[in-house]
Amino acid sequence: MGSYSILIGLSVAVILSYLFDLAARATRVPSVLMLLLTGIALRQTADYFDFALAIPHVVLEIFGIIGLIMIVLEGALDLKLSRDKAPLIRRSFLAASLMLVVQAVAIALVLQAYVGASFQTCLVNAVPLSVISSAIAIPSVANLMGEKQEFIVYESTFSDILGIMLFNFALQDNFAQGVSVITFSRDVVAVAIVAVLSTAALAFLLGRIRLHVKFFLILAFLILLYSLAKKLHLSSLVLVLVFGLAVNNADLLLRGPRLQRWLHPEQLAAELHPLKSITAESAFLIRTFFFLLFGFSITLSGLMSGTLLLQGLLIVGILTAIRYVYLRYIARTDLVPELFIAPKGLITVLLFYSIPDQYRIGEIGENILFVVILLTGILMMIGLQLANRDPEIGEY
Repeated sequence: MGSYSILIGLSVAVILSYLFDLAARATRVPSVLMLLLTGIALRQTADYFDFALAIPHVVLEIFGIIGLIMIVLEGALDLKLSRDKAPLIRRSFLAASLMLVVQAVAIALVLQAYVGASFQTCLVNAVPLSVISSAIAIPSVANLMGEKQEFIVYESTFSDILGIMLFNFALQDNFAQGVSVITFSRDVVAVAIVAVLSTAALAFLLGRIRLHVKFFLILAFLILLYSLAKKLHLSSLVLVLVFGLAVNNADLLLRGPRLQRWLHPEQLAAELHPLKSITAESAFLIRTFFFLLFGFSITLSGLMSGTLLLQGLLIVGILTAIRYVYLRYIARTDLVPELFIAPKGLITVLLFYSIPDQYRIGEIGENILFVVILLTGILMMIGLQLANRDPEIGEY
């Protein structure tokens, strides 16, 4: 392919993604599903014309990591903290943590009974299937109102962070031993300290840089810190969440003359709008190419399997049943649309690609990931349709 052909293809992809976003508002069909199906259609077209284009996993992983950072940052920049939000934050954290652990253990037990692998191996493969994808959930609930939107944003973001922590915990050599809890607790304390220090440093830079080009420099530092923390096996998504919350709530968090003198909360407030704009545009662009490429990497012939569909239905059925029990009998909260909005997506794929070879299970591959992503996306579409019928829930 020539340079101009590639540029034409990239431009068409961005335009299509924008049109899909418009269509999603009218049809309640998540734009991510449209991108995935478009990617599969492009793969079929390429195969028909004998056009070979292999998508290395590392390319998908890079797009996924950057997309995850941008989407979580975008969500955090829209969240305002206040005393009256504390119950909502506690409720969403409890929901994310309890359901993640129970769902991961349940899927792991099913895998263990099915394939006979060790529980640790099954748990490593179950965690990616149990994590809620904020990359899909946050953009999809942009038009919900009030606490329902905020609950889903907080829950999906916490699920991403806790999912990475649980995944790292399951990969420990001393898994399920007493020392593993000590190691895990040490990592939690370490990431909290790093999050506070890195947020202070980034806020200082954001308030002091006077050059015209500054936001992509801040984002580059954020990605650098995220990657370095990830190299140390820390749950580095916490850094992104804390930074976004700190910038959007500078007037609340940066109190005291010393903090205000160093970090200039009024300057951070002035930079908030352009930072939000840059982050949203970047998240849209990365999300577009990630899901198109992921769809392109799927072979349609591999999906034509009754066994594969049954496996996907079983996994999604278990996840939904556990979510129903929690929301109905423990949280005692509404089921619409909360029950339906627990999509799998970008974080699922990223964690799957991070599974070491010795923990891989042959029955869990890209095709089963796609089926689970597709089915949870359909459930989310149903939830949004039901929410649209109640004017007190959503406004489209």
